[in-house]
Amino acid sequence: MKIVLGFSGGVDSSVSAMLLKAAGHEVFGLYLDNTDENARDSAVFTAHHIGIPLKVLEIKDELEEKVCKPFTDAYLSGKTPNPCIICNPTVKFKELIAYANSIGADKVATGHYARSENRMLLKGQPSNDQSYMLCRLTKDQVARALFPLGVYEKTQVRKIAEEFNLPVAHKPDSMEICFIPDKDYIHWLSTKTKVPSIGDFVFHGETIGKHEGIYRYTVGQRRPGLFDGRKLYISRIDAENNRIELALWEDLFKNEITAEKFNWLCEMPSMPFRAQVRVRHTKWEMPFCTVEAVEDLLKIICDTPVRAPAPGQSAVLYDGDRVLGGGFII
Repeated sequence: MKIVLGFSGGVDSSVSAMLLKAAGHEVFGLYLDNTDENARDSAVFTAHHIGIPLKVLEIKDELEEKVCKPFTDAYLSGKTPNPCIICNPTVKFKELIAYANSIGADKVATGHYARSENRMLLKGQPSNDQSYMLCRLTKDQVARALFPLGVYEKTQVRKIAEEFNLPVAHKPDSMEICFIPDKDYIHWLSTKTKVPSIGDFVFHGETIGKHEGIYRYTVGQRRPGLFDGRKLYISRIDAENNRIELALWEDLFKNEITAEKFNWLCEMPSMPFRAQVRVRHTKWEMPFCTVEAVEDLLKIICDTPVRAPAPGQSAVLYDGDRVLGGGFII
């Protein structure tokens, strides 16, 4: 089978290439170039070492329009966006499938730790599951997708890389946002736009200090220092009034979440229905919940509370291992 693989030159995409080749597939790499010359050169070198053709596609303008600008706008409005969740359907998988169509490839693949079976998106292994990040793929994108690493733990993937003698076997994982390689999103935002000025920290209706700009904070984050000997945390970002509301740790936990613009990866269930929900890309919170429709929104009522659901992040619903879909928390 002819397959187009999203290829970054890291350990995950490199092992994916080797596994696909070992299974007898014809692999074509696609590197999405955001003008990072060192990363591009590394990917070209690794693809040559592995023995797969690599197309380099410049995506700076597309990334700016589809991901960077919405990321900026979200932070300025007091939300906490997840750019990878937006990028996957609108840039990454869109370009993979376009290239696949141009060369007559049946499938596309990435190094995500997830699974795709019978047109369903499924969890990967618990320690490194990345299905949350794929919640906004379209049904057609899921149907075309392969995830060669979905059955593996990360430690197993590094061992496979060693067995294949890959030069990237011990290359560190890339944890940063691809368009903010130094991880300093605060500085990045300040170079992109006029950022909000200082405003008030408010606790129980009382102003207790000044913040340095709402874009520097996210719901659930701890405010530095103590107030009356207690730790306080961001509970709400009021962009309209340029103020940040604070709460005690125990007041961050919520039983109800409202989600908008829900992307279904299955036929929409009859309401109400039972599921599990994840509100951030972590492994330790995934309570059972009851889901109800309220006009164009979903109300998600959790059996046990989740910590600090942040507007702009995604609420992703699961039925066992299956991803039902995801929407933006409001």
